[in-house]
Amino acid sequence: MSRTTLSKFKQEALAKTSVKKEYEALSPAYKLRKNLIALRQKAGLTQEQIATALHTQKSNISRLENANSKNSPKLSTIEEYAQVVGYDVEIKFIPIQKNT
Repeated sequence: MSRTTLSKFKQEALAKTSVKKEYEALSPAYKLRKNLIALRQKAGLTQEQIATALHTQKSNISRLENANSKNSPKLSTIEEYAQVVGYDVEIKFIPIQKNT
C-alpha cells in the first residue's frame, strides 16, 4: 500500500471546485500569518519580545500568527507588528481572474 504525499493530497483536493474555492478564500490570511512569522524570525525576535514592544500579551501575538485563528487582525495591528520587525506594510490589489 502506497502512502499519499502531502503534495499529492493537496493536488487531488484542489481538483475539487468547492475545496479550491475555500482554499483560495483562506489563502490571503494564511499567507499574511506565514509572512508575519517569517519576518519576526528574520528579525531574531520572539513572540514575547513582539508582545512587549506592542504592549500586549504573548498569547495575542500567538493568536495573530496562528493560521487557524478565526479572528482577523486590524490593519493597525499589522502595521505596528511590521514596524517592530523593521518593515512597512504595503497593500496590493490584483484583478480577479475569471474563468471563461
